[in-house]
Amino acid sequence: MVSTAPKGGAKLPDAEASVRLTVAQATIRFLANQYVERDGERTKFFAGCFGIFGHGNVAGLGQALLQDEIAASETGREPGLKYVLGRNEQAMVHSAVAYARQKDRLQAWAVTASVGPGSTNMLTGAALATINRLPVLLLPADTFATRVSAPVLQELELPASGDVTVNDAFKPLSRYFDRVWRPEQLPAALLGAMRVLTDSVETGAATVSIPQDVQAEAHDWPTSLFAERTWHVARPLPERSVIARAAEIIGAARTPLIVAGGGVHYSGAEEALAAFCERTGVPVGESQAGKGSLRYDHPQSVGAIGSTGTTAANTLAAEADVVIGIGTRYSDFTSASRTAFNNPDVRFVNINVASLDSVKQGGVSVVSDAREALEALGTALDNYSVEAEYRSRVNELAAEWEQTVSDVYATQDGAALNQNQVIGLVNTLSDPRDVVVCAAGSMPGDLHKMWRTRDRKGYHVEYGYSCMGYEIAGGIGVRMADPDRDVFIMVGDGSYLMMATELVTAVQEGVKVIPVLVQNHGFASIGGLSESLGSQRFGTAYRYRSTDGRLDGDTLPVDLAANAASLGADVIKVATAAEFADAVKVAKAADRTTVIHVETDPLIYAPDSHSWWDVPVSQESTLESTQQAYQRYADWKKVQRPLINPSDR
Repeated sequence: MVSTAPKGGAKLPDAEASVRLTVAQATIRFLANQYVERDGERTKFFAGCFGIFGHGNVAGLGQALLQDEIAASETGREPGLKYVLGRNEQAMVHSAVAYARQKDRLQAWAVTASVGPGSTNMLTGAALATINRLPVLLLPADTFATRVSAPVLQELELPASGDVTVNDAFKPLSRYFDRVWRPEQLPAALLGAMRVLTDSVETGAATVSIPQDVQAEAHDWPTSLFAERTWHVARPLPERSVIARAAEIIGAARTPLIVAGGGVHYSGAEEALAAFCERTGVPVGESQAGKGSLRYDHPQSVGAIGSTGTTAANTLAAEADVVIGIGTRYSDFTSASRTAFNNPDVRFVNINVASLDSVKQGGVSVVSDAREALEALGTALDNYSVEAEYRSRVNELAAEWEQTVSDVYATQDGAALNQNQVIGLVNTLSDPRDVVVCAAGSMPGDLHKMWRTRDRKGYHVEYGYSCMGYEIAGGIGVRMADPDRDVFIMVGDGSYLMMATELVTAVQEGVKVIPVLVQNHGFASIGGLSESLGSQRFGTAYRYRSTDGRLDGDTLPVDLAANAASLGADVIKVATAAEFADAVKVAKAADRTTVIHVETDPLIYAPDSHSWWDVPVSQESTLESTQQAYQRYADWKKVQRPLINPSDR
């Protein structure tokens, strides 16, 4: 007989109390009791759960959410996890991600979908969340763990592997992935997901795949699993020696430049950044995610940087002898495909919580929270300031760009509007705390250059994945996260047509947003890119086929205003600046979603950034347009900076 007593005669702990729940019910109860804390402020982590039900989750997570909602209504409490019905699985993830970004990653949503196509529809959203380092918990349903009914509807069958399902496609797109084959595996899976979701370095999509039979399976759970748990969101401190090294490099700079990325916002480092650059005079250029790190009219603000940047920021970037990256991952647009920083002696100091990003551009790595590093650098550089001549040059370049923007914003009475003017009208007529949302097409670049950001949370452009269809879904997430702000959604017809259905979700939930639907009869952004690459806007216009079989006939009679109205939104069609101004007043005063529809000319471009984006051009072609484009491409490749310069040390 084998003894079960511990060595030394120690007493076994008393059996813990347990509660019998299904795996799905246990999941909902666990998620409802997760909290985060930063700087002493404690917040409930999950705001709710988006879901579309099918045979993979309707009797599991669907039943669990229903049971929780009914119990809440009967007792007068809020549901542990508020449920919101979406219309498209990808869009639900976009709404969740936008919410998390607006909340500085301190709150998130869970998203559940049915087995097969319902779950794989979330793959694009998973990629977007992970690339943008934004937390979202994905709960895709899966096929039977028991395989008793295999193959079930929508099940993938591979002859060489019996345990692979379509949900394995989430693995490379998720920062965390687990599959719960047995109830006993659920606690470890959920704790593992929470660890990643609340880690500022590791965060992204966390995916816990739960087979449909396991979701409905009952189990006796220890009550401690459902106790409130608080996850600390850390602020990593910089090492003293590293700060000293960074301060030595910056202190010797004559023409330094800061590149502010999304990490400035997530750290809440805007005030620390303003204090640092006001005292030192170092100008600040902003990535898409970092826009709003300073107000547009701050003396050290030179606006957007890179391929879609301002001439002010890009001129200073080309001359900078030290570039200080703060919370940026130096995407190709931010660095203009490594052509933005062209001083042969340029050096980089990179502040980032992620070591992956801190070593980019061959820079000195400062692995730290942005706010903490800025405060430490401010102390170390107490006596440093750029020369007065450089401050004056910064102000002159910024003023020149602002005049350029004012010129293209100007409208004429009774005249048709172009996209620049539409952006200008929204910017001028919106309140300082209102939010502009965009993601794809030509507008993200135009907004990056020209939008005058007046509030740290007033600019929300998803450009890590630049996902068409994000706009309306993302705008819903922003408004849900910040219901006291009006949300203007800038969306072109191409992106609108991919995911307009979330207007129904906005109407159902009473989430008021103001989509500005710009109709230009095709893909304006890719049309312009195609033309610049010598491909003559091929396949970018919404037109009938002509008699020779090409898509260059008359414009299609698509009525997007009627479409938006059919989905339950109020719609105002405008053509002039005066009509647009009246429409904005109506939309802001309304308590319902109101779409403002306007036609624009896609051939009127925003001001040039005097910059570049590396998109390869065909090396061989019979087309003269392509041959000329390739020569321009070859010229830019000559100034593309290598990862490591001889001056890096």
